[in-house]
Amino acid sequence: QVQLVESGGGLVQAGGSLRLSCATSGGTFSSYAMGWFRQAPGKEREFVAGISWTGIRTSYADSVKGRFTISRDNAKKTMYLQMNSLKPEDTAVYYCAADPNWAVVAGGTGRYWGQGTQVTVSS
Repeated sequence: QVQLVESGGGLVQAGGSLRLSCATSGGTFSSYAMGWFRQAPGKEREFVAGISWTGIRTSYADSVKGRFTISRDNAKKTMYLQMNSLKPEDTAVYYCAADPNWAVVAGGTGRYWGQGTQVTVSS
């Protein structure tokens, strides 16, 4: 079983940047596709970005394309989300997830989940 812990959230002004990290333990990190998801108050959880086992394949929600970059370091068992040009509508709790199946992550879910980290973007 994989344990995931997110970090890096915080309060930032519109136009600013944040870098989220998702540290993992247990399991074989390189065997899992990984993804970032977010949930804003009163809204359903939504897919933000996903990355395949080796990082060759990535996928992004249209709302973050060109602003967010997902990456992973298999040696450090950590995934990242670089968020630039942040907007107030990016405010949400951000979760990372892992799944052995890339199609599952790209489809918007995952088997294992972290507890989330709050990102707040002020206008």
